[in-house]
Amino acid sequence: MRIARYTLLVIGLLTLAGAVALAVLTPDRTAQTRTAGPTDRRLEFPAKFYWGAALAGHQAETRQASDWGAFEAEVERNGRFDHGREFGTTLPGHIRDFGAWPETVRRQKAAFDSHYEEDVAAAADMGLNALRTSIEWARLFPRASQTEPDPAGLAYYDRLFATMRAHGITPFVTLFHYVAPAWFFEPDAAGRRGWERADALAHWERFVRAVATRYVPAVRHFCTLNEPMVYLYSGYIDGVYPPLEHRPDAAATADVYAALLAAHALAYRVLHEAAATRGAIVEVGITQATQAFAPLRNWHPADRAIAALVTQAWNWDFLDAIDSGRMRIAATGIDRPIPGLAGTQDYVGINYYTRIYIEGHLLDPTHPDVRYRDPARPAEPVNDMGWTIYPHGLYEVLRGAGRRYGRPVYILENGDSDRALDDRGRQDYLAAHIRETWLAIEAGVDVRSYVVWSLIDNFEWVDGFDARLGLIAVDYRDGFRRTPRGSVAMLREITRGNALPARLAGR
Repeated sequence: MRIARYTLLVIGLLTLAGAVALAVLTPDRTAQTRTAGPTDRRLEFPAKFYWGAALAGHQAETRQASDWGAFEAEVERNGRFDHGREFGTTLPGHIRDFGAWPETVRRQKAAFDSHYEEDVAAAADMGLNALRTSIEWARLFPRASQTEPDPAGLAYYDRLFATMRAHGITPFVTLFHYVAPAWFFEPDAAGRRGWERADALAHWERFVRAVATRYVPAVRHFCTLNEPMVYLYSGYIDGVYPPLEHRPDAAATADVYAALLAAHALAYRVLHEAAATRGAIVEVGITQATQAFAPLRNWHPADRAIAALVTQAWNWDFLDAIDSGRMRIAATGIDRPIPGLAGTQDYVGINYYTRIYIEGHLLDPTHPDVRYRDPARPAEPVNDMGWTIYPHGLYEVLRGAGRRYGRPVYILENGDSDRALDDRGRQDYLAAHIRETWLAIEAGVDVRSYVVWSLIDNFEWVDGFDARLGLIAVDYRDGFRRTPRGSVAMLREITRGNALPARLAGR
């Protein structure tokens, strides 16, 4: 979600004259918040539709020997817990109020790895037939010298996936959810770290082959990379995620960008080879963090033009590269072929949460402001994290993905922050976005899943533990006690009927 610096960088070559010209071709900002369509009847979903919830290893499980684990340990040692009043304002090198929590909480997060049987059973009880989780690279390969995965790590995932199968839940597995082993960021002989190491893809291939050998065909759905644009700009420009770098512009991230694309292509090949040798089928893709970018002032040509450019760069550039085999980074002039990349997405993964406003400046068109809500609309609905609630944006993103790529679309994250146990805000949010999903299907998009972030409250990266996005509340100060929120009962009604009831469609 940290895109403010990103917007400055991707438009470095944009001139005011270009902004005016592009504005002519840019759609107006719509006042519509919900897509036109039925609100008074039952909306039925396709047979075999996946209803799921999601979580990620580092956010919900015990800290591993990862780059994020090393970052947290350093934050603890130096007491770097400062942040602004609102979410999304934590300073680089800090984690919001991290020191306010007991050491057991900081290390175990939501303790999913010791409560997974309870949590998976709760997911099944609410009628879910899919659970998205991650296999942590650092859990399988905590040491650089390993040539085989750690047996204890494999045993944990064996138990987890067996528990899912016992409850009739299909695993959706992410391989890189922002987190890598700590040793991966030690410099190589040329001083390069992480994805820029000369041996980066060799290490990645060892990890992916271990996963493929063990879990294909027990796992069919793989997401190689979670939100690569968030990772690139939070880790290499904003410097708030490991590796905490502050590179000067988007072009300076090109080698990491290219390495992520190559890593995806390699994983796609390895997973499909494993499936072919076993007469099995796998689906492999990535999931992209998409937003509904809008001009803050619809009459302003710079706002409109820059919002359109940011939409292309943030939502579509990475997916376009996988489709075409060429890495083109908007407004940088970079156009680089990636061998073996073209066509390596069996589906398009979509994460969607909110609308974001772009404000340009006539005298400085290359430095717009990014706003999470419109100050001219003080009554605009927002969640606990201050994010604007804009369901129509999900419909537009789904339509865009369907038109551009012609592949199945999986919604792999959509959710709301609402800490109340009677979480009326989350219930309204989910009902509205499920309706938008149905409308996209009616419009011809092959949407095959709706996955809520998240199954349980968890660690929300540099925003710490204060954001509460779980369907199930976690009491971190009472032994990680779980309490279902009101949205659980609502979701159970939807999933068991495979439909959005009429009374919820109009909510």
